[in-house]
Amino acid sequence: MNRLCIIPCGAKKIWDTAAAPSGPCPAKQAYISPLHRKCQAYADRYFDHWAILSAKHGFLLPDDKLYENYNVAFGSGHPEIISLHELKRQVSEKRLDRFEEVVVLGGKKFTGIVPEVFSEETRIYFPLVGSRGIGDMLQKLNRALERNEPFDGVVGTREEGLE
Repeated sequence: MNRLCIIPCGAKKIWDTAAAPSGPCPAKQAYISPLHRKCQAYADRYFDHWAILSAKHGFLLPDDKLYENYNVAFGSGHPEIISLHELKRQVSEKRLDRFEEVVVLGGKKFTGIVPEVFSEETRIYFPLVGSRGIGDMLQKLNRALERNEPFDGVVGTREEGLE
């Protein structure tokens, strides 16, 4: 099956450390929070294709370049939050619309965004929605990775995520 995993970016970035690059940095190396790293490990193991969803930059493929630190979050009211219109354009431009199934490793705030930018025919799953916070999400991801058992695709479907 043709599947895509979407993972959250995270507030902590490489520019927050002594290892800050002097030039551009691939998206797959820019985000360093524990949740992002665990989501990236999950996506790397179980998916051939994955993207990061950033409130500022939208959909970032692993090798897309970032040039500087930023602090923009969905739901924050920040003026630089990417629009749904721009996200839809990126889905088409980056050919993310070719996937039949999308698994979103984010929390509830993604349930109001991702289904709005993919077609109705795309099956979208939110396996971490319903978690009691980041710690619970990390535990679920750790279990899936340690047991080599990806999340069941029927958990947190598009319809359940939007209720």
